[in-house]
Formats: sequence, structure tokens, C-alpha cells
Amino acid sequence: MSDPGKLFVYPGDVDGFGFDWGRLSLTVGPEVNGAKHFSGGVVDLPPGQGHSRHNHPGAEEIIFVISGNGEQMIEDEHGNPHVRQVGPGCTCFIPESRFHSTLNTSSAPMQLFVVYSPAGPELGLRELPDFRIIPAGN
Repeated sequence: MSDPGKLFVYPGDVDGFGFDWGRLSLTVGPEVNGAKHFSGGVVDLPPGQGHSRHNHPGAEEIIFVISGNGEQMIEDEHGNPHVRQVGPGCTCFIPESRFHSTLNTSSAPMQLFVVYSPAGPELGLRELPDFRIIPAGN
């Protein structure tokens, strides 16, 4: 890679994906810095907000809780939901194509780092009706 600046990326350095429930700032991925096997970024969830039940066909996901507290649901291989309270330091693994959801249950912001493998599921978010671009630095 010829641009070392793309090896060190802060969430404010990139355009964010804005939604009614929060924001995703992709800090690694093919379109950001040429990552070939995964993509990821920082998710900011305001108090009481979260993303509804969804899945990523053909992709695994890791959710790491940076700050805040919330409720994480991950369905098992039979479609049964498993809900846990999660907080800073918790890593949640979502197996390929499994349905899941996250809700900030606290009165403070919740911040997550998410990783998708292979890269690509995050691009489908652009099709959601409440999707909007939040320019870098905002």
C-alpha cells in the first residue's frame, strides 16, 4: 500500500453511514484502505437506540463493546433467540447468516467496533430507507 495514511484511520476521518438508530463509520474495508478479507468500523448508538433484527447472508460478524451497556440478541442454529446484557470489553460472535440485534439500554451512548468477514455486508446498509451519508468530521 502506497498511502500509509490509510493504515491509521479514526472514525471522524471517513464519511459515516447515518441511520435513525445511530451511525456506522467504516474505518477498514476494500473501499477505505484496500482490506481484502474483512471490513469493519465504529458504531455509535444513542441511549435507547439500536438496530433491529437482521442478518448478513454468507458473512460472520464480530461485535466488540467499547463503551456503554446494552442488550445483544443472537439466534442459535435453530432460530432461538439468546439475549445477554453486554458492556465494555464484551466480544459477541455472530455466526454466518445468523439473525441478531443490538439495543443500547443505558442512559449514555454505546460504542461498538464491528467486523464483517468477508467484507461486503455493510454496503447493503445503503439500501435502508433511513440511510444517509454524514460527511467526515461531523
